[in-house]
Amino acid sequence: MAKLSLPVIATLVAGASAFAPVARPSAKTSLQAATESKGYWDPLGLYELGSGEAFDTFPNMFPAKQYLDDSEKKHGRMAMLAWTGIWATHQGGLGLGLHWDGFPEAEWTNALGVFANEQPGWFGAILGFIAIAEGESVGHSGDNFRGLSTKEAAGDLNFDYLGIKKKISPEKLARYNDVETKNGRAAMIAMASLFAYESIPGSVPIMDLLGAN
Repeated sequence: MAKLSLPVIATLVAGASAFAPVARPSAKTSLQAATESKGYWDPLGLYELGSGEAFDTFPNMFPAKQYLDDSEKKHGRMAMLAWTGIWATHQGGLGLGLHWDGFPEAEWTNALGVFANEQPGWFGAILGFIAIAEGESVGHSGDNFRGLSTKEAAGDLNFDYLGIKKKISPEKLARYNDVETKNGRAAMIAMASLFAYESIPGSVPIMDLLGAN
């Protein structure tokens, strides 16, 4: 009986193995494949327009990657500052309601005009500071529109008075750059949502759920 049962058991095990799940390599989506091959997601190839490898019909018609990277970093920083300013000074809702004595009180949607009319000196000084910072930025970046900039990283204006770059490893510095880019993108989306919320009622439902006003 034992001799007979052994072949029977072996047959049953072999038959059951046919129904066992087979481990197969997971198929990658087109989004994953494109992102891993290039290092970024760009299905329309907009990032490649300035390389001359797309349909760049005229020389220097489209900006190079250096210019696009610098522009993203710069606009992300401006959006983070703008979002922080609105959140800190907004009255009611989730705003902190901060205010400096002697300065006008106004909603962010018309604060620029009110501030320029009531505090022209401060407005001129801030505008001058922005102009100097922009000039330094363009001068330090070089001709990044044509990809001829010699600086190493996008958004690097050589403004490191604390010497942080010398104190941390290149890996950590790369991580900080990545974090800044992602937070800048989030801030740009946040600012766009604020403009949409103020312009088109009900266009940002989450703002209504959070009790924004």
